[in-house]
Amino acid sequence: PGEPITLALVEEALQATVLRHDKTGDQHYDVVSAFIKSLRGSDPDAALYWMCRMLEAGESPRFILRRMLIFAAEDVGNADPQALQVAAAAAQAFEWVGLPEGAIPMAQACTYLATAPKSNASYVALGEAQRAVREGGALEVPLHLRNAPTALMKAFGHGEGYRYAHDYEGAQVAQRHLPEALEDRSFYHPSDRGYEAEIRRRLEGWRQAKKKEDER
Repeated sequence: PGEPITLALVEEALQATVLRHDKTGDQHYDVVSAFIKSLRGSDPDAALYWMCRMLEAGESPRFILRRMLIFAAEDVGNADPQALQVAAAAAQAFEWVGLPEGAIPMAQACTYLATAPKSNASYVALGEAQRAVREGGALEVPLHLRNAPTALMKAFGHGEGYRYAHDYEGAQVAQRHLPEALEDRSFYHPSDRGYEAEIRRRLEGWRQAKKKEDER
């Protein structure tokens, strides 16, 4: 009574070490950065440590889960499409059970993301496509891709020459889908890691087929 409450007294009362962690300053951003970079670096032990560090310091579990959701799409991507499902399931599971048990599905998602094959190809493609839209503006939709619900629209050539993919072998047909000004552009370049290697093989085959079709 009458004495100032010091950090040492608070630690003694809690019987625990108080972690230095601010939710808006350097500690917050440094620890979050370490968490994401550990996931990206495929280090499940470090990723778990930083996740627990944030939880013990009182960081919002929902904030951590949001970061894992973003990471699953940005850094794992199509190298392992299931990663986003695992992160989303962990977020949903946490809403059902809360802490402390909610840390268990969080740990599962954390270790899954850390050990998954990595690709940021979809994230890079997003940036390239956004740049094309901003630089090119509202480019014309090719006539053969336009909707033609009326006779007048059909008379103007809407939908003319469109090839219905399911009528072709493998439900794949060489056909231009981008605006004419972007005909030779490609935004998505899959990596050779994880499932994305299969996507890359498939996409390269389609692009080669389209190139041969254009040369005819």
